[in-house]
Amino acid sequence: MPIKNRFSQMSTEMTGWRRDFHAHPELRFEETRTAGLVASRLREFGCDEVVEGFGQTGVVAVIQGRGPGGTQGRGRTIGFRADMDALPIEEATGLPYASQNAGKMHACGHDGHTTMLLGAAQYLAETRHFDGRVVLCFQPAEEGGGGARAMLDDGLMERFEIDEIYGMHNWPGIEAGQFAVLEGPQMSAAEAFRIVVKGKGGHGAMPHLSIDTSLVASHIIVAMQSVVARAVNPLQAAVISLCGLRSDTDIYNVIPDSVTIKGTLRYFDGEVRKVMGARMEAIIAHTAEAYGGSAVLEFANDGVPPTVNDAEAARHAAAAARAVTGRATVAIDPVMPAEDFSEMLQVRPGAYVFIGNGDSADLHNPKYSFNDEILPVGASFFAELAESRLPLAE
Repeated sequence: MPIKNRFSQMSTEMTGWRRDFHAHPELRFEETRTAGLVASRLREFGCDEVVEGFGQTGVVAVIQGRGPGGTQGRGRTIGFRADMDALPIEEATGLPYASQNAGKMHACGHDGHTTMLLGAAQYLAETRHFDGRVVLCFQPAEEGGGGARAMLDDGLMERFEIDEIYGMHNWPGIEAGQFAVLEGPQMSAAEAFRIVVKGKGGHGAMPHLSIDTSLVASHIIVAMQSVVARAVNPLQAAVISLCGLRSDTDIYNVIPDSVTIKGTLRYFDGEVRKVMGARMEAIIAHTAEAYGGSAVLEFANDGVPPTVNDAEAARHAAAAARAVTGRATVAIDPVMPAEDFSEMLQVRPGAYVFIGNGDSADLHNPKYSFNDEILPVGASFFAELAESRLPLAE
């Protein structure tokens, strides 16, 4: 792959950074060690400004290009974002640099994303071969914590005058180092919800004296499978996943007074969301009533919208990817996982790009492993995009 020579030279060092991050994972808004190391390295690289504690535990850095747009502040500003947080998963890879923090793991590759953007930062600070400014956003709490919103609420776009912004995520199943990007929707919206079923608890030997919430919950779970299958246009993409069931007792002979079902709702189109929400409400309420109980549907407040790439920005990202790989980006369909980078794309044009991780375990799997061979490729992509979007005058 025609990656920039500087990143080939940095490959071993970048691998060391990534594996250190991997061995010391931190959950959302706890990324103090990670953020501290990121900020320290950015200062060592000579970034013009480094701000810590942005969006609680995030880090933002600014690099000015050597053209008048950077040195005199008259040019455009491009933002790049990487996520830093880990997941509450017990690692099962057996790697020598596996997580040293029990119950925490970089099972989504955020350690690699952070490392690739750090590598790009070092190169861009050394060369400054662009006309304008590059803003590097190291975001906390992507995994359901609202980290993108926290950075936006702290004034990310306004304070650093960002004109367009780009992010990147590794993707198992795509050839290592290959890129994929779509014009328009690339990832779905996601909303977490819970269904609280109420009945009348009692003795398992005398069910006729109770209102069995387990029975009610079971019928709701089965009935909910009809929402997408029968209420949503088959040409529209949507998913309802019921992922957890918990009662207020775990005793074998007690009918619980309440049962909670947890799940997620995913979609691309707002009208589809309205249809799904209305059908869910009706099914839940009437099914519970039919069996003598009651149930309410509650949505969490930390849902994220679809990740929708600006068409022009996606074309710029694809061109940079081709310059790095020497091949066209692969064709993909939109995917149903969600990403809070979508919130940044709602306020500024930009694009989200996938970089292939090769034949690895899936994301969020305890045996997932980031492919270190793609570190120079991803860093080269960021650098190429900065130089192509902010070209120096001939």
